[in-house]
Amino acid sequence: MPESGNTPELPDLPEAVAAPRARWRLQVVWLVPIVAVLIGGWLAVKAVLDEGPKIAITFITGEGLEAGKTRIKYRDVDIGVVKEVSLSRDHKHVIATAEVVKDASDLLVDDTRFWVVRPRISGGTVSGLGTLLSGSFVGMDAGGSPKARQQFTGLETPPVIASDIPGRAFVLKSKDMGSVDAGTPIFYRRLQVGQITSFALDPDGRSVTLHVFVNAPYDKFVRPDTRFWHASGVDIALDTNGVKINTQSLVSILVGGVAFDTLEHSLNEPPAAAGASFTLFENLGEAMKRQDRIVTRFVAEFDDSVRGLTVGAPLDFRGITIGEVSGIYTRFDREARKLSIVVEVAFYPERFTNRYESGPTGGPVVKNTRDFADYLVSKGLRLQLRTGNLLTGQRYLAVDFFPDAPKSKIDWNKNPPQYPTVPNTLQSLQDSMSRLVAKLNTIPFEAIGKNAQATLQSANSLLTHVDKDVVPSARDALTAAQGTMTSANGALQPDSALQQNVGDAMNQLAQTAAAVRTLADYLERHPEALVRGKREEQP
Repeated sequence: MPESGNTPELPDLPEAVAAPRARWRLQVVWLVPIVAVLIGGWLAVKAVLDEGPKIAITFITGEGLEAGKTRIKYRDVDIGVVKEVSLSRDHKHVIATAEVVKDASDLLVDDTRFWVVRPRISGGTVSGLGTLLSGSFVGMDAGGSPKARQQFTGLETPPVIASDIPGRAFVLKSKDMGSVDAGTPIFYRRLQVGQITSFALDPDGRSVTLHVFVNAPYDKFVRPDTRFWHASGVDIALDTNGVKINTQSLVSILVGGVAFDTLEHSLNEPPAAAGASFTLFENLGEAMKRQDRIVTRFVAEFDDSVRGLTVGAPLDFRGITIGEVSGIYTRFDREARKLSIVVEVAFYPERFTNRYESGPTGGPVVKNTRDFADYLVSKGLRLQLRTGNLLTGQRYLAVDFFPDAPKSKIDWNKNPPQYPTVPNTLQSLQDSMSRLVAKLNTIPFEAIGKNAQATLQSANSLLTHVDKDVVPSARDALTAAQGTMTSANGALQPDSALQQNVGDAMNQLAQTAAAVRTLADYLERHPEALVRGKREEQP
């Protein structure tokens, strides 16, 4: 250090050491943003963790769908929202992209169904009226499949039955739909027990397939031999059996319906399996008609008109239906050059049993069906058209014995075989009248008229001769006869001399007869008087 006389000495100072500067020095002002960032991050993570699955639902039209507003509901609880509505790449469909809450992710399985809920009237039911104020929404029916799914095809109509409703589904086959629709009720003993869920035309276009659902516990009454039939409106049948009116309920009259029942002999059978197929008949009569397992077909040829005979008309044997008419057509015989009407018949042998007993031990009359049929025909079995209903003119085919019918036999060479027939009574009368008219036409009425005219002329000439010659002579003879009759009448008067003489003669004759009778009595008592004479009586 430099020396100096006047300058005081300064104490020694420590050497300064440079301290390192802290890099992360927390300031109080940064505390709030940090907390905000942490909260935002936590909310973002929570949102990601709570975010539900996204699904795509394809619809034909976007009616009722609005992005950000249309809700997805299950059992009237919101479980999602439609986020986006866009067209498909082919511009033929609408794809609704929706987000579903995480808790409902297990409901998105393979058989889950979606549809747009809007006001609808179908099958006699009205649904979706609440959407008139709140707007449309997407309804969901959860399925039971274990397979998850995210791409769905929406239904155009709401399902009639929810997946979790107890019961069983069945299939009906029908020629046509009639007046039924999806949602049409199904009746059992006039009690509504189910609905028609869907229907479709078969690929061949010949029939319709209907899917029905019968609620539990009524589904147990559907058995393998159960019969289903159309119960729509009022069923009025006017046929050979008369007039029949049948209906199920007021609901079936207004919106239609399907009914089912089981025959008595099948009530103890086990219930039918789910998905079993049945035939849907046109009416109750057709449904409850005996379903024969054995059907034999034959034809009958008629020369007279078959007007009033329809397909389905009964084949009747003395009041028992043993078959029905299955077809009516014409036939031209090339050999006989003849046009006739051919009726094809479905015959049910089970109804016309051949279990006949002969003798004390019993046994069949014939060995096979052909011999049996030939035997019956040889005894006069014939087919005849008869009128079953005078009001409608409907006819049926009768089978009966006609001993006086001409001899005939079954033509087994034809397929189907042909049975002999006889004309009906009215036709026979008409044929007889035709033959009578034909015979009358052969009578020479013109020649007979000419001969009759000549005879009348001769008679006229004879009458003229009689009037001129015979009548005057006859008049004179009559005058003389009248005089004679007058004289005879005068002689027969009570006071005439003839009458008095006759009276006296009759009195004398009576006295003579009395004397003879007295003499005869005396001789009977005294025969010896003929020899000795009459004895004098002693006083």
